[in-house]
Amino acid sequence: MAVVLLAPCCHSLLRSVHISFWICTLYNLHILVELIAVSAGAEGPWYDYSAYTECKYHPEAPLYNGGVLVDRSGRVPMAYHKTGTGVYAPAFLLYNLTETTRYSFSCWVKAKGTGSALVRATLAAEGSTLNCIGTVLAGSGCWSFLKGGFVLDSFSRSSVLYLQDVDEKMTEISVASASLQPFSVEQWSMHQQDSIRTRRKRAVTIHVSDEQGNLVSGASVSIQQSSRDFPFGSAIANTILGNKHYQEWFADRFNAAVFENELKWYATEPEPGRLNYTLADEMLEFVMSNQIIARGHNIFWEDPIYTPSWVRKLSGDDLRAAVRSRIQSLLSRYKGQFVHWDVSNEMLHFDFYEQRLGSNASSEFFHTAQQSDPLATLFMNEFNVVETCSDARSTVDSYISRLKELKNGGAILEGIGLEGHFWRPNIPLMRAVLDKLSTLELPIWLTEIDISKNVDAQKQALYLEEVLREGFSHPSVGGIILWTALHPNGCYQMCLTDQSFGNLPAGDVVDELLKEWETTEGGLTDEHGQYSFTGFLGEYKVSVVAGNKSTETSLFLSRGGETKHATVHL
Repeated sequence: MAVVLLAPCCHSLLRSVHISFWICTLYNLHILVELIAVSAGAEGPWYDYSAYTECKYHPEAPLYNGGVLVDRSGRVPMAYHKTGTGVYAPAFLLYNLTETTRYSFSCWVKAKGTGSALVRATLAAEGSTLNCIGTVLAGSGCWSFLKGGFVLDSFSRSSVLYLQDVDEKMTEISVASASLQPFSVEQWSMHQQDSIRTRRKRAVTIHVSDEQGNLVSGASVSIQQSSRDFPFGSAIANTILGNKHYQEWFADRFNAAVFENELKWYATEPEPGRLNYTLADEMLEFVMSNQIIARGHNIFWEDPIYTPSWVRKLSGDDLRAAVRSRIQSLLSRYKGQFVHWDVSNEMLHFDFYEQRLGSNASSEFFHTAQQSDPLATLFMNEFNVVETCSDARSTVDSYISRLKELKNGGAILEGIGLEGHFWRPNIPLMRAVLDKLSTLELPIWLTEIDISKNVDAQKQALYLEEVLREGFSHPSVGGIILWTALHPNGCYQMCLTDQSFGNLPAGDVVDELLKEWETTEGGLTDEHGQYSFTGFLGEYKVSVVAGNKSTETSLFLSRGGETKHATVHL
């Protein structure tokens, strides 16, 4: 790998608020950034969820004070890396990167010129190159925040982390406030558990007294969670209809669902005016009878392949009338019954309707949908946002820019849908993307989680567990849906069970996590007649027995920073 490092004459510049790579004389010098292996203990900084989406006149201070990029003199050595296309890219020379360590990378980036540039961070390690570990749409004249990360499979004695315009233009890039912070597997898990404790659980104290109001010590208290507050579910298909085993298996586990295809336009109106909601009606009856919430997926799909053939032949006023009829027919029929609607699916990758109806078409879809069903939360839904940053069409900044554009155009857009069709997840990148989307302060749902069928069942299970733990623990994620509808020939990419509803490895992961994320416990009241516990949010059955007296009551735990107090009278 070709690396040119900054000369000592540039060191004074490194002390300034920002660092520009384009004003230093270059010499072929060796500057070492020594990365110390992360210990297995819990020591070290806590993960910083900070992120920024606005372009700022001055960059913020580096996260973790620069982390391990800072050398012994307190500086951040910088370099140029000559890429395969001959472009010299701002770079950091790294040593002794360790396998399985979670590395969180961030910096502020500015592009020189009149426009903006999509800048990608790449890691060239020994034996492998991670093409993308983070991206930012860098503006000119202001600083934009890049946040990403990576995990290596094997130790790398020397590596280069460099930033380059995705279009490989000779764009001059300035970098400031760079940081690389390593976390051990144990540290990362500890931070997840702490986030779960503060966001998904709440402290409770049960006070037990007799009929006269006297506190009862030594009473036996049994706590059993009967429902979960956090929505966790799966896609279903019409194959669940009439299948008692499938229905029981699903209802025993999940409190949220989405219909795989049965609400899509090609399914409900295969020919103009020939509406058929029979399957969707029956599936909705199943979920509602089991107190399962359902997402509406989708009103429109921007990919022309999945647009009804008769719609593809329309244009102008005829197409406009058809889409208006579609929204009004669908949402008036199911008004108030679906908690979400994916209004215009995968609009970062496809633009069937805007090509034909103009750039305001999507905004009009959202506006009409909101009028038709004001109680539903309206979502964008997109792939390759958390799965990777290598897809230039759906980077985190592309998503944010499109969302803001729609809202500025009058769209009532209230939710962020991330599909999550993973091959091999990059968990630090996934967290960084969620951090950045969190700045919009909108509900974030992982809407179609699965792992590619191109990895074996054991790796599917391993990767699925990583994704689910990261999603459940992230403070801004409001729900998780798996894309695991069961068909006679299997599932889209990943099944949880076989055809007899015996668990596959991925199904074991789901069952084990559901058990872990549920509270069941018991014990005796103390000398003050109190029994305290910390439970996952949701509804509980509380049973109390003291001598020959007993009682049962219900308790609902909603999110709150204070201890929940409940009194039980015997």
